[in-house]
Amino acid sequence: MNQNTSHGIKSNFRFFAKNKILWLTVIIPTILACIYFGLIASDVYVSESRFVVRSPQRQTQTGLNAFLAGTGFSRSQDDTYSVHDFVLSRDALKELDEQLGVRKAFSSRDADFINRFPGLDWDDSFESFYRYYKKRVGVDYDTVSSITTLNVRAFTAEDAKRINDLLLKMGERLVNNLNDRSRQDLIKFATQEVTIAETKAKTAALALSSFRTSQSVFDPDKQSAIQLQGVAKLQEELLATEAQLNQIKRVSPKNPQVASLTSRVATLRSTIAAETSKVAGGGASLTSKSANFERLVLDKGFADKQLASALTSLETARSEAERKQLYLERLVQPNLPDKALEPRRVRSIFMVFAVGMMAWGVISLLVASVKEHAD
Repeated sequence: MNQNTSHGIKSNFRFFAKNKILWLTVIIPTILACIYFGLIASDVYVSESRFVVRSPQRQTQTGLNAFLAGTGFSRSQDDTYSVHDFVLSRDALKELDEQLGVRKAFSSRDADFINRFPGLDWDDSFESFYRYYKKRVGVDYDTVSSITTLNVRAFTAEDAKRINDLLLKMGERLVNNLNDRSRQDLIKFATQEVTIAETKAKTAALALSSFRTSQSVFDPDKQSAIQLQGVAKLQEELLATEAQLNQIKRVSPKNPQVASLTSRVATLRSTIAAETSKVAGGGASLTSKSANFERLVLDKGFADKQLASALTSLETARSEAERKQLYLERLVQPNLPDKALEPRRVRSIFMVFAVGMMAWGVISLLVASVKEHAD
């Protein structure tokens, strides 16, 4: 080794020895990253699935929705968000742990001490595990196509696939529960409307029947017409009798028929007055009863129409209940990864080095600036 080479090595050593900032920000973090990502970090397998929540009720005409609309279905965005929230909920985590033992899987000793649960903070509470779970399960939603991508990260390919598959089944169950609740509420409301309409119809019918019984009347208008027809005939007979009486009086005033005809005229007039009073007389006349009768008939007709409408709505609700309102359609089944996608070791080491270099540059400039101002 010549003198120049030896001098250069000593100069570089002195440079690194004096530049503690470079060691702290670049060299040491990069060495630690190489050790961790190269020797310690556990493989992480990612299982991916895709699904869409759709409904036959709503129709849209763009993108994937146009295709779904062509088959009688469309997306249901609000219900999609409900599935997302459930997948990332504490209830979903509890069920996963009960059926698959995910806490044990994520706490496996085969995983590195930083990546596994509970990690470096040693907090093994459920809330800590829930925060850890949300880092291992990801939900990405494409607002254009309405497709949801579900990603599950685990230390084994089998665990990742099993968790992904169970989450989809739980999402399907949630959608079915929403369907059942919607059906029950729809039929329950329609049934209540029918019950109310039936009660009103029965009440109106009983009120009309009671009125007819108490007032001894079936239909005032029709009965009035019949009464007036009878009065008209009596008036015709009265006119004929009066004409006959006047003729006899002119021809033979002392004729014995005068007395009988006079009595007949008086009787007809009395009968006509009595029959007319039944139609348009006082409080017991058909005219006075007509207003209450018409109101009761109107109430009964309206109640009958309400009942018919409620029965139609009930039949429609039952028909709608026979159809499934929402569907969780699996577009891509959960895959069984044959290769660990994470951690990306080389990229992670380079990122640590790059960030360290940027930090070293910034801190070096700040230190130089401070020294310059101090001088």
